[in-house]
Parts: sequence; structure tokens; C-alpha cells
Amino acid sequence: MKILIVRVSSLGDVVHNMPMVADISRHFPGAQIDWVVEEGYASLVRLNPHVRNIIPIALRRWRKTLFSAATRAEISAFRRALRAEQYDVVFDTQGLLKTSVVMRMARLAPGGKRVGLANATEGSGYEPISRIFHDQSIKVGLHTHAVMRARLVAADALGYTLGDVAAAPDFALQAPQQQRLSWMPDQPYAVFFHGTARAAKQWPQAEWIGLGHALSERGLPVLLPWGGKKEQQAAQALAAQIPGAQVLPALPLMEAVSLVQQARLVVGLDTGLTHIAAAYCKPTVELYCDSPRWKTEGNWSPNIINLGDTGAPPSGEAVLEAVKKLLL
Repeated sequence: MKILIVRVSSLGDVVHNMPMVADISRHFPGAQIDWVVEEGYASLVRLNPHVRNIIPIALRRWRKTLFSAATRAEISAFRRALRAEQYDVVFDTQGLLKTSVVMRMARLAPGGKRVGLANATEGSGYEPISRIFHDQSIKVGLHTHAVMRARLVAADALGYTLGDVAAAPDFALQAPQQQRLSWMPDQPYAVFFHGTARAAKQWPQAEWIGLGHALSERGLPVLLPWGGKKEQQAAQALAAQIPGAQVLPALPLMEAVSLVQQARLVVGLDTGLTHIAAAYCKPTVELYCDSPRWKTEGNWSPNIINLGDTGAPPSGEAVLEAVKKLLL
């Protein structure tokens, strides 16, 4: 059986889609699974050994130069790669018009089908028009976790049940090849994923500083990655007030994954890299300040503690207690 998954973005959503792949491989060991994903996340999907072929797409980049000859040539090359195989099942687990159009472009084998979501979960970016490209639309509960949503769609379409494994998603993420990097400390370290695009999702700077002091007293240096100029400035401000803290250089995705995969502790906001830490089952404290915890919380390992909720950021005391529990 040949299966194509269309899940192009964002980083956290790509991570949360991975247990679906392991489920399919478990029930159909000979299945060949391909994945269409934004070019920037292709290296992450390559860490999943169950994915045979990755078809990068560059929607974010193409839309800026849609009418250039170079962009049109890239789109043509993408279409050829997409149509090189005939698929028995094509899944669109994102539920947007743009992803359903990609689904429609793929070739089906005789008797094949296109499968997508019949409805949104609360707060998701689902677009109902995507259903016109489906052969089968699968309904999920209004408050279905992001990981379970994709798993349930695959199970329903392929005729298996999740059973007891529903409580234990398998992300199947392997370690990146590049393990030790020049900026990595020789000693165990903590990582703060303190940056987020939306101000309401931020945790107060004073709380980060207080937590950083507590970790410094335990001999655990804090590493501060960043993803833009404002985040870099915020990291520098934190480092100036946390003993031994280190502002990292700009990190390519695989270096950021290595940072996470080798950390002793990760404390982070509701962002993709925090969800990668949870997928690796690293000791992780996920902080929810202005997003619903039920949608993405890491609920599959005792190494993950989720705190806060929409409009109810966690206190510094609660986070420190969670950290102490994970470092025991």
C-alpha cells in the first residue's frame, strides 16, 4: 500500500502528525508512506524512519514571487515529484484549501481515495471548502488533541482501532546525525524556549529570571535560543540577569533539534521546539499562557509537565516545583 500525507506546516503541527505514521506502519508493516511538507521542515520529517519519501513544498516562499519564472519552474518540478507515484490513500490532515488542492494534484491508484477532516476542532484553522476534494471526510470531536486528531483520521480511513496504544503515541523521532556542536556546554544544561510571535503567549521576564537563578544554583546553565531580532534582544536581556546563561547563535532546525535532544531540562512556551522536546520525552515543562492546554499538551510521558491555560499563565512557584520534580 502506498500512502501520501499532506501536512505542510507549522512546526508543532508537523511534530504532532508523526504518531499517525507509526500507527500506519504498525498496522501495515509493508506500507510505503510519503509526506508533503514545507521545505523548512523536511529535515525534521527525515528523522522519522517510517517515512519513505519526502516531497518538499515551498508555499511560504513561492507566494512572494508567484509570477517569476524561477518560481513557476519550481512549482512544475514539485508537481512532477508529487505525481511520480500512484497512491492508494492520500491524507490531508491540515484541512485547508491550499492543502486540499495539493491532495487533489496527487495521483490515485485504481480504487484509491482522498481522505480529510470533516470538521474543525475548537480554535483550529480548518476551512470547510477543503471537503470538496475529499472522497472520505472523517469527523473528529470538538476537543480532540492535535496528536489524536491525525491518528483517528488514519485509523478510521484504514479500518483499524487505536486500542490501548492511544495513550502512548510513537513519534519515532531519531536523533540528528550532528550531535555535539561547538556552542554546547560539556556539562548538563537547561533550555528556555522563551520566545513566541504573540505577546499574549509570553511568560513574564521576571519569572524566567527567577527560574534561571534557581537552576544556576543547582549548577545547571541555561541556554537561550532565539528566532528573530526581538527574541534575540529578549534572550540578551535574560542572559544579563541569569548567572551563567548563554545566548546561542542563530540555529538551523537540526541544530535546534540537537539542542533539545541533548538537554537535561527544557522549559518552553507553546511553540514547535517545545513540542519537539515533548516528542523526545525529554524532561519538559510546557507553559500555556494564552492558548488552550488540551489542544497540544504533552500527555504521553511523566517526563512532561504542562502548566497554565488560556488567560491563566502558571506562577513561578508552580514552574519551579515542576522543575524540581523532573530533576529528582
